[in-house]
Amino acid sequence: MRTSIAALLTGLALVSTACTTTEAVTPVAPESLSLETPPAPLRPGLLPKQAGDESYASAAAAVQARIDQHGVKPAKNVILFIGDGMSIPTITAARIYAGQKRGVDGESYRLTMETLPHMALSKTYSNDAQVSDSASTATAMVTGAKVNSLTLGVLKAASYGNCASIQGTEADSLFGLAEREGLATGLVSTARLTHATPASAYAHTPNRNWEDDASLKGGAAADCRDIARQLIEWPEGDGFEVAMAGGRAPFLTVDEADPEDEGRTGNREDGRDLTAEWVAKSPSHAYVTDKAGFDAIDFASDARVLGLFEVSHMQYELDRAADTAGEPSLVELTEAAITRLSQDPDGYVLMVEAGRIDHAHHGVNAARALEETDMLDQAIAAALAMTDAEDTLVIVTADHSHTMTISGYPARGNPILGKVNTGLEDGELKGLDGKPYTTLSYASGQTGCRIEDGEPDCTREDLSDVDTTDKDFLQPSLVPMYSETHGGDDVAIFATGPGSELVSGVMEQNEIFHVIGRASGLVAAE
Repeated sequence: MRTSIAALLTGLALVSTACTTTEAVTPVAPESLSLETPPAPLRPGLLPKQAGDESYASAAAAVQARIDQHGVKPAKNVILFIGDGMSIPTITAARIYAGQKRGVDGESYRLTMETLPHMALSKTYSNDAQVSDSASTATAMVTGAKVNSLTLGVLKAASYGNCASIQGTEADSLFGLAEREGLATGLVSTARLTHATPASAYAHTPNRNWEDDASLKGGAAADCRDIARQLIEWPEGDGFEVAMAGGRAPFLTVDEADPEDEGRTGNREDGRDLTAEWVAKSPSHAYVTDKAGFDAIDFASDARVLGLFEVSHMQYELDRAADTAGEPSLVELTEAAITRLSQDPDGYVLMVEAGRIDHAHHGVNAARALEETDMLDQAIAAALAMTDAEDTLVIVTADHSHTMTISGYPARGNPILGKVNTGLEDGELKGLDGKPYTTLSYASGQTGCRIEDGEPDCTREDLSDVDTTDKDFLQPSLVPMYSETHGGDDVAIFATGPGSELVSGVMEQNEIFHVIGRASGLVAAE
């Protein structure tokens, strides 16, 4: 006989108290500096082009208020970790996943990011959307201004898809400001290097999809430069010291065979091999496409490295071992980038993006999303081990969330990728339709309906005999769509190092730019 909900909850409470608990962690109080003798900034700072933007000014004022109250410690180096699509439920599920994968209690496990002493919530809406995309959210973090969705590096006055409209709206990024001040800069991503998040560091475009010249079609796009070309022609300082990710196709011509994927070529129709142009810049410029080439680079040198390890996005971590030519992990990329950038005595600014968390969520594939999050967390641990907390500001956040949820009263220790089992007399719980359900599910996605005999079947799938912990299992979704959508809920910000004391409360996403800019001395007070 099925237990009542009251009995179920009572039983769950007993199960919870019977489980092994961990010692309580005392919260770290926000640090305050002596306002009588505030430390001098390392640099005088610059006033970026977008300083007159209303959203920029509002965020600058909010951060200035924190500085007035607490002061700010100067940071020589900055590392911005972005888990693309890393919602708070993703962090929770990844915590349990990572612990269970390591054979320990998942619920009480602590991710490295969760050990950082300062945290806040980030409001991720864009200038024109409640639920935003990666282009506008990444632009907010690296320029300090809220902009329109689907645009990169241009203010809200620019019109989507219209090149002429961007004139005078180009915003300075943290990376451009860093180059002007003589710092080293680097980009690492598991997505394409021309994809929205890394491209926010260097590109100005009214359409995030204009990654190569072949995508620039129609009169409104005629005078635009594609994103890959903007990277190679980036005019700031002496350019990126390291830029490593996926995405060879936007840099190679349609006549060039991809070095790894048989039958694939580049996308460019203008005849320009941008990888060759990179190498031709100077003897210190190197281009690598696989693990062997990566391993051959001396990152403790003056080498300037363009690494493009896939024709499109890099492999998911769960699939990386089977890659034809081999490719480095996000941990290895992060360690290499820090090693190279640390050669600059003036400091550096580095972005590390776990871009494929987002892609797995779009595919309602929680196993890969959680593995990508775990790998990001390992990269954060590696960065903390390689840097000094006295001079390096580390910020971990997400650009936006996704619709994955955790629900259903599973017992402590139930596999996070499994079906809901209470551990009580009912065992595996079932819905009103008599079918079991998973702890993780999505509000939208491809599994909302299935095609049976050419017709859509939107009844819920019976998972009784399905291994939902398999890496290829696609979690159930409610609203049938070709691709799961982003979510509009706030995301977390974790921070440590000088300047991290400015991370607190509920913050506008573009305040992250001002925290970094003021702590590093790259951005002047208005």
